[in-house]
Amino acid sequence: MSLALKISDASANAAAAASATPPAAPAAAEPAQRRRLRAVPEGIEARGFVLYVGVDELKAAAAGTDLGAIVEALKTLTQQLVPNAETHAAVALAPQGVGGRDVDVVRLALQDPAALAKHRQQDEEPIEPESRGGVIIDLSRKRVVLEGEVAPLTYKEFELLQYLVLREGRTIDRAELIAGLWGVDDEEAPNVRTIDVHVRRLRSKLGGYEEIVRTVRGAGYRFDRHADVSVQHTSTPSPDRF
Repeated sequence: MSLALKISDASANAAAAASATPPAAPAAAEPAQRRRLRAVPEGIEARGFVLYVGVDELKAAAAGTDLGAIVEALKTLTQQLVPNAETHAAVALAPQGVGGRDVDVVRLALQDPAALAKHRQQDEEPIEPESRGGVIIDLSRKRVVLEGEVAPLTYKEFELLQYLVLREGRTIDRAELIAGLWGVDDEEAPNVRTIDVHVRRLRSKLGGYEEIVRTVRGAGYRFDRHADVSVQHTSTPSPDRF
């Protein structure tokens, strides 16, 4: 790749004038530590970084590659630069036809705090009067509205409900819920018995609509939609990571 620099006439004249006078003594070089831009404040250390790549399967195919190959190439490059580095890849999934920039969709899908905050600020609207009855499960704003009032669900309780909603009609066993919401390495992850406690707390906050989270004896839990239950699916991707 070549880089061409074009000097305008005014710049050229200024350069010529400068060349006619003796050069000034070079300024003392700044210490390297002062010139270095810090990525984090003092007292905090950087442990890694996230690179959001916005490219869908069609764009990758048009370039003669696929997402898996891109991931492997980035991992290989990282290992070449830092052999002891650890990597983890997460693919963002979105409903077909969703608009918006690919990188913005990816950031929202993978729960980038800045992207989520901006999205919530743009989408924060009052509840419509005609929608005040029944239950509204708003996946975009991550909230549940019961009879016009926002239910006091914790983050994990909403994630639990959302996991079931996104798999509507399918019975999810306890082991899958734990693996999908906490992961095997999470010290705070419940076991197959105590997961029932989390479900009970969620159902208690759903009030008269607790049966939308149905217990399937000996199998697990299932989301059953009632006539007065509305699910507002977001235009952003599923929060599930694969």
